[in-house]
Amino acid sequence: MNILGIDIGGSGIKGAVVDVSTGTLISERIKLLTPQPATPAAVADVVAELCGRFDWHGPIGCGFPAVISGGVAQTAANIDPSWIGVNVEKLLFDATGCPCLVVNDADAAGIAEMRFGEGIERNDAVLVLTLGTGIGSALFYGGQLFPNLELGAFPLRGGIAEHYAAAAVRKRDKLSWQEWAERLNLFFGEVERIFSPDLIVLGGGVSRKSEKYMAYLSAQAQLVPARLQNQAGIIGAACLMAEK
Repeated sequence: MNILGIDIGGSGIKGAVVDVSTGTLISERIKLLTPQPATPAAVADVVAELCGRFDWHGPIGCGFPAVISGGVAQTAANIDPSWIGVNVEKLLFDATGCPCLVVNDADAAGIAEMRFGEGIERNDAVLVLTLGTGIGSALFYGGQLFPNLELGAFPLRGGIAEHYAAAAVRKRDKLSWQEWAERLNLFFGEVERIFSPDLIVLGGGVSRKSEKYMAYLSAQAQLVPARLQNQAGIIGAACLMAEK
């Protein structure tokens, strides 16, 4: 079964057609810039444009950077606060004419990594982190997801974790890879104090450059870069839509 997967992020909106039986992309991956400000109407227009690029008229699975409950955004991380309370599934259906399932973006990436990536056959505690404009998080135990964890909002150094240690912060503050890794290590320490994961999978676009920073990272848990890298959100969202 083929599903269009879409991953809405703070800087880009990415999509591809996914073979959900194998977790592989069967089309090119297209990325469009996230509009600024990232209001509901503006983002919906970009999603509709993305569907048009694929000439897509079938079901869509979409990862979205917010706590999602029943298709409704309960928070707004790295997008416009006007999203809070919006039924994202209905908005995207109205914009595209396609049935849509919307889930937290890190949950989507985590699902993909558990099924087709580093989490395969892991029944212990696995934490998938997506490092990009913010920090997304998906926690699994015994293969079961604890949804909408949002550890990027965890208090750290007088603010929140994603404002201190997200991948975008490294560029913003002109940090070396080692300096950024040291910030991540502080975050890992706080996360491990509460959740004690056995495996931490580091995803997002920065996972493509893991050789630049993995040697500087330190945690009690096993640390690995995401096997699916920045495609995980697209793949996981499509897989979840196929099961709706």
